[in-house]
Amino acid sequence: MRFLGVDFGFKRIGLAVMDGEAGLPAPRNPLAASGKLKTDANVIDQQAKREQADAIVVGLPIEPNGEEGRMARICRQLAGHLEELGRPVYLVDERLTSAEAERTLLDSGLKGSERRKRRDAEAACLILERYRDAQKTQ
Repeated sequence: MRFLGVDFGFKRIGLAVMDGEAGLPAPRNPLAASGKLKTDANVIDQQAKREQADAIVVGLPIEPNGEEGRMARICRQLAGHLEELGRPVYLVDERLTSAEAERTLLDSGLKGSERRKRRDAEAACLILERYRDAQKTQ
C-alpha cells in the first residue's frame, strides 16, 4: 500500500509519499493552497493519483493542551472531502511537526529560504512517520 502524507496549511500544502507501513517517507514539492477546501481536496486527490497512492494521511493539528482548535476542524473537513473522492483517509496527530521539521532542516545547515521551501514537505514526512509508528504499536 502506498500513502500520501499531507501537511495542510492556508498558504502551502506539504506532501510526502511512503511505500507500505514500513517504508521511509519521501518529500514531494508542496502545492499552493487555494483557500477553498473542496478545490484543495481535488488537487490533493489528483496528486495521490499521480503518486499511485492507495490512501491519504492528513496531519491533524492538535493544540498543546490536547484540544482540537480551528485548524483541526478545517483538516477534518478536508479529510471528509478527500474521503468523498473515494480514497481511504487517516488522520494523525501532527502536533509540533512543523517545529520539528524546522529544527531538522536547521541542523542540516540549510539557509532560511531553502528551509522555508522544504519545511512543509518535511512536516508531511513526519506525519507519515507518526502514522507508520502508530501502526507498529497496534
